[in-house]
Amino acid sequence: MELSVLDINGKDTGKKVVLNDAIFGIEPNDHVLWLDVKRYQANQRQGTHKSKERSELSGSTRKLIRQKGGGGARRGDINSPLLVGGARVFGPKPRDYDFKMNKKMRDLARKSALTYKAKDNQIVVVEDFVYETPKTKEFVALTKNLQVADKKILLVLPDQNKNVYLSARNLQKVSVVTASDINTYGILNNAGLLLTESSVAEIDKLFKA
Repeated sequence: MELSVLDINGKDTGKKVVLNDAIFGIEPNDHVLWLDVKRYQANQRQGTHKSKERSELSGSTRKLIRQKGGGGARRGDINSPLLVGGARVFGPKPRDYDFKMNKKMRDLARKSALTYKAKDNQIVVVEDFVYETPKTKEFVALTKNLQVADKKILLVLPDQNKNVYLSARNLQKVSVVTASDINTYGILNNAGLLLTESSVAEIDKLFKA
């Protein structure tokens, strides 16, 4: 797949970038996509939820009513789960929700996500640019020039660029990552994918490694 390279003013530079069909043109695997998104979201969970069990509550352990003959359910002390304010049975405990996927499956998921973006014409390639100082106003102008200002976009840079990151940090619909940090959830969670010329080459290297 071949895309035109635009400058920061949204004008065609006359240059072309070829997206590798082995990355942007595969047969997508929806199940692996689902697994990788699930893995990402599970790994974001803190897992710090906790409710008190019977032995952790303070209160008298005196048996409140007789075992039989009362016509109601059996219950013991005031910490019984049957009573308001009592303990919780099988409540949540701190746990780790992380689960792993092998590298081939993760790569396949990312390639599938990139393929969907390419098929839906949601990829824009812009020539490499830098900011001498953080300028949010200039970055907003860039998104307007590229006609992506009204979309939720993911900007992929070849490597860390502090000034570009700081320029986009306050924009609610913009996320900035390096090519080595792209993930399936980030690709699918944005309506547009903004790639720089160099980041296209870095993505090629990423999947050949």
